[in-house]
Formats: sequence, C-alpha cells, structure tokens
Amino acid sequence: MYKVKILGAGSIGNHLSHASRTLGWSVDLCDLDPQALERTKNEIFPGRYGHWDNNIRLFTNDEVPKGEYDMIMVGTPPHTHIELAMEALKEKPQAIFMEKPFCSPDLNGAQGFYDAAEKQNVAVFTGYDNTVGMATEKMTEILTSRALGDIYTLDVEFREFFGELFAAHPWLSGPEDCYLGQKELGGGATSEQSHAMNLWQHFAHATGAGRVSEVQAMMQFVTGDNIDYDEMCLFNIKTENGLCGRVVQDLFTHPTKKWARAQGSKGYVEWRNGYQPGTDAVIEGGHDGDSQEHLFQKTRPDDFIKELTHVEAALKSNPKDSSISIDRGLDTMLVVAAARKSARENITVKINYDAGYTLSALQSV
Repeated sequence: MYKVKILGAGSIGNHLSHASRTLGWSVDLCDLDPQALERTKNEIFPGRYGHWDNNIRLFTNDEVPKGEYDMIMVGTPPHTHIELAMEALKEKPQAIFMEKPFCSPDLNGAQGFYDAAEKQNVAVFTGYDNTVGMATEKMTEILTSRALGDIYTLDVEFREFFGELFAAHPWLSGPEDCYLGQKELGGGATSEQSHAMNLWQHFAHATGAGRVSEVQAMMQFVTGDNIDYDEMCLFNIKTENGLCGRVVQDLFTHPTKKWARAQGSKGYVEWRNGYQPGTDAVIEGGHDGDSQEHLFQKTRPDDFIKELTHVEAALKSNPKDSSISIDRGLDTMLVVAAARKSARENITVKINYDAGYTLSALQSV
C-alpha cells in the first residue's frame, strides 16, 4: 500500500484522493486554504462519490507531515508546480505525480527539476490521463501493429466549452477567478487543453514517427478584466521522422468534441471520447468501406483510477517507459512553448531537444 500526499484540494486533488483510496492507498490531502479543505469534505468529495471517506486525512500546508510518503502528487495551478515539486524532492519519495500541464508555458525551472529528479532517482509522472485510457490502449495497439500500413497523417481535436468546465467547478464563477483565465499561468486553450497535443505525441510515438520537431501555430485570444487567455490554438506539426499532422484545442465548442484519427495506406482508425454516454470508442476501417467499433465503458472517476493503476505498474517496471513519464510531459510543454512563439512571431519553430527543456530549445525557421 502506498502512502501518498496530495497538494491541492481542488478538483484534481479530489479525483486523485478518490482514485488513491479506491486502490487502497493511504491519503493525506493538504491545501493552503482551510476553506478548500472544508469544501472538499462537505461538498466536492461527497457530491461526486456519494460520501466522504473518513480515512482521508486533511491538513493545511503548514501542518502536513514531511518525509514519510511513497508518492507526492501536485494538483495545484501549473505555475506553482515546479517550486512545489522541488520541495517534494527534499522529502525523497519514490515518485512525484504532476498534474498537467507540467508547468507554466515559460518553462521556468523545468530543466532544473528534471535534472534534480534524475540525480535523486525519483520517478516523475504527468497527469495526461487520456494517454492511458482503455480506448487509447486499443488505438495504440492498432497503430503499433502497422495494420494500417504507412501512416499518412494524424489529427487530434479537443474542443470543449469553458462553461461546461466551470459548471463542474461551481466554487469558481469563471476564468477570472483562477489561473484558467491567465495564459501566462498555464491557463487558456494551449495549456489547459494540452491533452490533445500530448495524445498526438503519444500516437505519433506508436507509429514510430518520433518526437515533434516543427510547429506552426495560430491562436485566438480573450482579454478583459482579470482575464488574458487564448481560447483557441491551431497547430500544424511535423515529427523527426516526417509525419505531419494537426491539433486543434479550443474552449468554445459545444457540445464537446474529443477526437483523433490516423489515416494509413490500408485504412484508418479513429479515437472518440464520449462516443456514447459513458462510453469511449475506437473505430477502425478499410478502403472497402467496412468498419469495426470497439466500445469502452467508463466513468470520470475511472479515468483517474486507471491512471494511478498505470503509475503503480510503471513503478514496478521502468517508469521511463511510461506514456505519462516526465519526458512525455515536458515534451508536450516544449510544443506548447513553440506554439506560443510561432503564433506570436508568425513563424515556423523547430525544437532542438539537445538544448533541454528551456526556451533556448526553440529555433526560428
């Protein structure tokens, strides 16, 4: 049984607490704000899961124990992740789990944390739960098998209305209340919806296409009182081995559309989140017009249970091989940073991975 500490009693902190307890782990949940802990105990957790779990211990940040945890999970706003993770390293846990996006899009401290975690031999994971879902596993299997022949292109779209997100977080009145309305803090479509980019990268690896090497991006912004964020980002991308594709991330599409498609010389495969209520799907088809559906039933809590089950298995083998390893999470942040530079300067940006997880890795073309 793992003993875990979870930093942040917001939405993610509750999901991670519930998933951890479902797996039989010991949970200490902490937050800067005592009101957030009260809201967790009396509203969020019982509202989502039916009852409060008295085995979850609640602490403010200055009260929570240190140095006695197998795993520390960081579920706070993205711009706080690196600082908190560096502090977590001092406690020498077996693993650190960082909610996505891994950090703020300026990449401040990312390489330093990467190096420190490597030196201390602490496994680090990123919370891109879509990458380890059942439907993703099926599509990955199809891509890895090369059943589609040569892959011509890959597309991923995550289009989701901001209003739906805040409906699920009623303690927030809108983007002005939190980091989500500030692109520099890790909010906005490019960072918050980076599940899409991460999933594109995951499927590209499954085809043998390698890492993203070139990025062209266009972005659309919203500014006003206490808000400054991108509501849409369109990426055109190319990998080290020449695979081209497209990613769309937005915050205004209703109803939500989360979709991926790989087109090959012998057919296609599509990934669809929420294909039916409570059901994801993978659809594969050939040029003859025949298609086959693979359906996967799940709930939102199941996403996090599956994710932490994956982490547990990875810790027993090789964490670096995980599809949600620190390398995969920071590779996504490099593409996010490249997209921001591309959109701002109206240029194509190449990524030089030899320069590390810093803005110096981004080269103008």
